Amino acid sequence: MEKNNLMNTYGRFDVIFEKGIGTKIYDTNGVEYLDFVSGVAVNCLGHSHPIMVKALSEQSKKIIHVSNYYWNTEHIKLSEKLIEHCDHNKVFFCNSGTEAIEGALKLARKYGKSQNTNKDIILYMDNSFHGRTMGALSVTGQEKYQQDFLPLIPRVKKINFNDIEDLYENFTNEVCGIIIEPIQGEGGINAASTEYLKEARKLCDKFNALLIFDEIQCGMGRIGNLFAYKQFDVIPDVIPIAKALGGGFPIGAVIANEKAAKAFVPGDHGSTFGGNPLGCAVALAVITELTDGGVINSVQEKGSYLKEKLNGLKNKYSLIDEVKGMGLLLGISINTSPKEFTNLCFRKGLLVVTAGTDVIRLLPPLNVTVEEIDTAVKILEEAIKELS
Repeated sequence: MEKNNLMNTYGRFDVIFEKGIGTKIYDTNGVEYLDFVSGVAVNCLGHSHPIMVKALSEQSKKIIHVSNYYWNTEHIKLSEKLIEHCDHNKVFFCNSGTEAIEGALKLARKYGKSQNTNKDIILYMDNSFHGRTMGALSVTGQEKYQQDFLPLIPRVKKINFNDIEDLYENFTNEVCGIIIEPIQGEGGINAASTEYLKEARKLCDKFNALLIFDEIQCGMGRIGNLFAYKQFDVIPDVIPIAKALGGGFPIGAVIANEKAAKAFVPGDHGSTFGGNPLGCAVALAVITELTDGGVINSVQEKGSYLKEKLNGLKNKYSLIDEVKGMGLLLGISINTSPKEFTNLCFRKGLLVVTAGTDVIRLLPPLNVTVEEIDTAVKILEEAIKELS
């Protein structure tokens, strides 16, 4: 049926899922799997969380969509909740991560144009991943994603991630913005150094450019703070977010400070479904549970526990080269086929996903239990034993 009806854009596992509860997900045959993919860092509260079900039900009975020609109660409340937890004061709502990136790139270009007609270069990192639309793809530092879609947007430049010397060599008065993932997810769970991010902040201040932190995967509590930048003590000007923002319901946002946000005026940007009441009501319920409900408070502790267990496997088996990441955004670098490893875990009832060329990515829901972590580690060890 898929081959007849759907475009051939995904390499899917041979399974159809039909329901999920918490960290467990069930296929059409009733087989249970432990989900450590979480929709690729989306399902921060797991599957079918009661607060999300309630928000969907209650809001759908009120109003689902209204045009952005008008205000609505839910986008106001969600923007207030987000701003309460960061150092910024303006929000633009959209539907996805790649849309949030597009908004951030447009904001940087518009900001640059307001300063200098030649100020339009956007710097981006090698090995980065920001999305698959043409603008986001243009600042994704992996040729395998770009090569079949050239030419991409002009006046963007790739530089070396975590290379301060290269940063200084390429940062000129023509730069309007620089986009960085504090932790590269798709690229292999690679963390930016605090020193690198601080130097980027200094150069943005010096040349009056915007510092953009892509927190689509590492934000919304994934590494222990609602906003990832707080772990690095560097405040960006613009933060694209999505994924866990809606806990599984499609929604994205661009958060910015006053300096950056004032570059946009009515007509510069928009999103038909962005800020719709249903999406915002669900996101508000999710963010409230993460923050006021205390879910985020245990992320670092659980992450440290999982990382300790993974390092224990590394010390026992030569198949693991390195354990990487922060909080519950973790990866194990292995010296065997990542695809074969994920397939074996799948057959054993554990969902994991790859990152980069050699990393197995672990992204459990943020409310995962210690017992579920132990079960996942047990399955990982079984897979390692078979492949060693």
